[in-house]
This record gives sequence, C-alpha cells and structure tokens, in this order.
Amino acid sequence: MPLFFLIPLCTALFTGYLFKKGTDEIAYIAGVFAAISLIVSLVLAPWQLQLGLLIIVFIITNRLLQENESK
Repeated sequence: MPLFFLIPLCTALFTGYLFKKGTDEIAYIAGVFAAISLIVSLVLAPWQLQLGLLIIVFIITNRLLQENESK
C-alpha cells in the first residue's frame, strides 16, 4: 500500500496546528491550506482506507438520525 498520501495529511495537521495557535490573517490562510491538504490526502488515500472512513461516516450518520427521530 503506497503511503504517499501521508505527506499532505501531515501538512494538513501542521498547518491546522498553526491555525489554532495563530490569531492574525496568516492563520486563516494556514487554515484554508490545511483544509485543501486534508482533501488531497483523502483523494490520494488507498481504497481500503476510503472504504473504512465511508463506513464510519454511515454509522455515525445513522446514529445521529436515530437520536433526532427519538426527540
């Protein structure tokens, strides 16, 4: 399994950290760059990881829908 998707993921984590610590306009640019890097890393991820994330999202969404219906 190729692990080159970890490069934009690590970049996203680092720039996300800068976004949380910064308060000026550079922090907002870092936040946008973090979001873009996270999307790129998800696109480059192997299909097994994408499938796992999709299943997790379906399970969480199902539970949230059940909680809203019971209210």
